[in-house]
Amino acid sequence: MQGSEFARASPTSSATNKGSAQKVYNTVCVRRANSALQSWPMAQSRTFKVIPNSNQKEKKKHRMAERNKYSIIIPTYNERLNIALVVYLVFKHLRDVDFEIIVVDDGSPDGTQEVVKQLQQVYGEDRILLRARPKKLGLGTAYSHGLKHASGNFVVIMDADLSHHPKYLPSFIKKQLETGASIVTGTRYVNGGGVHGWNLMRKLTSRGANVLAQTLLWPGVSDLTGSFRLYRKSVLEDIIRSCVSKGYVFQMEMIVRASRKGYHIEEVPITFVDRVYGSSKLGGSEIVEYLKGLAYLLVTT
Repeated sequence: MQGSEFARASPTSSATNKGSAQKVYNTVCVRRANSALQSWPMAQSRTFKVIPNSNQKEKKKHRMAERNKYSIIIPTYNERLNIALVVYLVFKHLRDVDFEIIVVDDGSPDGTQEVVKQLQQVYGEDRILLRARPKKLGLGTAYSHGLKHASGNFVVIMDADLSHHPKYLPSFIKKQLETGASIVTGTRYVNGGGVHGWNLMRKLTSRGANVLAQTLLWPGVSDLTGSFRLYRKSVLEDIIRSCVSKGYVFQMEMIVRASRKGYHIEEVPITFVDRVYGSSKLGGSEIVEYLKGLAYLLVTT
């Protein structure tokens, strides 16, 4: 429409009959609207690419997280002084997440099970599941036992001695949602990770064990002996069926076999903190078993 037409049609025209001018102006607006509608099929034939902004991506991840449920398996033996604080911290850091905690206790004589039962009264038996066993039967079988009772589509395995701080759980979940990984593992040996509370000898032992395993097995992850991980439940079920180890070498075997099977593995840096209460269960026999397991994996994978 020419500028002169707008001048004639504008409500602010100098025409003496304002009512007539308004009618002309409305007619022009309708004519322009009809012209725009006639050109619309051409616009419909074009392809438009909508790029979601960061807020839309965050909302999508949040919706995905809401559909997921996380089963947190915590094996215990004589963890009466630690288990209540671990549970409290899990609830503190996973406020908007659907989860359950499965405590697999191997007949602790220190009253760990009694403490867990008190926690059930506080948080509910649907959130805190006690799945006890009569005696110590090995770490690998403890995870298998807990997995049988897991109702989530993701499973977290972590220690009960506060060496695995629950504050890292949101980072695990976020990493999985961002990457679609089948496994997210905590690592002490990348930028941002570390160890606190160990003496030099234990640091050298742990680091040496990882370097040796890296050299011989090439698993594609930086921390093979860590036991703070998030798995898709179906992936964990598949890997456990392939594992034969039952002790501390079980963690290494699981991540090595997962790598050989081609599962997508991501890492999150964590700081491993030595236990505050109780004594470490890692001794000379566990180190010997580790070396045996390393040789076994070298031959079979």
